[in-house]
Amino acid sequence: MNSAAALHLTADRRRSTGEHHQALFPLLAGSGQRLSIPAARHAEQARLEAEVLRRVCAMGGLSSHPLGIVRVRPEEDALTLQLIDEPVILGYWVEFLYPRVSDVEDAGEDPRDRVGGVPGLRSARVPGGVRLYRPGMAAAILLRGFSPGKWERIAAKREDTYGSLLRRPDWTPVEKAAYDVQTVQPFGILSSLLRRIRATAGAGPVNSTDVWTSGRGLCLETTDGPPCPDLIRLLTQKPCGLGWEVTDRMCTCQCDHRHTSTGCTVGFLDPATGQPVWYSNLKWHRTLDDRHVETLARLRSALT
Repeated sequence: MNSAAALHLTADRRRSTGEHHQALFPLLAGSGQRLSIPAARHAEQARLEAEVLRRVCAMGGLSSHPLGIVRVRPEEDALTLQLIDEPVILGYWVEFLYPRVSDVEDAGEDPRDRVGGVPGLRSARVPGGVRLYRPGMAAAILLRGFSPGKWERIAAKREDTYGSLLRRPDWTPVEKAAYDVQTVQPFGILSSLLRRIRATAGAGPVNSTDVWTSGRGLCLETTDGPPCPDLIRLLTQKPCGLGWEVTDRMCTCQCDHRHTSTGCTVGFLDPATGQPVWYSNLKWHRTLDDRHVETLARLRSALT
């Protein structure tokens, strides 16, 4: 297989995950077929990935990498995420993911009202990164791209909030109750989106991606996403995409010059589940202006 043909066969996956061609080339194995992106084989792995995505989406746009994710390495039994080595990004991941259990008695009958973050989530230092997991469960997400010691120092500064929960080897009763209650979620769709998160990044210097549930469907929003035809191809066309169908579209991304449109919207349908996904690109045209730089500097100083 010549190099041009091989590059074509890995192109969509590289665009969706940020992986390098040389890392993907061995997966081609002379098949002559475009590479796919494997789904999480086990439901618990998909659920962990989905809950992590839902939480970190609250971060907003702080870099050119959506959610601070530079690269994704998806495997059936595991997921590796390379994060940008930026203390502010790491701080938000710690803040949004680690569980916090409220002792307030009148917090409500639903145990989810007493647990912030991802119930049961724990972390452990591993060679070259940090492993996120839940006690007694095989699902895990490996975070790389930064010093594990930096992650631990950021977490230690928040120990007044989390208490000794980060070092606890098992679940607290309220965490387990919150986990058991939260059963009806589009875990598979959210996991698939996290495994393709780079597909939502536009070419600008600031990218923000948000996902939330609304009614019977899912909302996917970018502030400065890619041209809609590119995103549609990456989410619909198999083997790399999800096989979603486009149900409606209001878009001005057909040509390559910059539009003054206030945004684009695309309606998708996942035939496998019957769930709609409503996508919007706000087209804010954000830049690394002085206000953005000052915000990052202020947030960094708060971590020291």
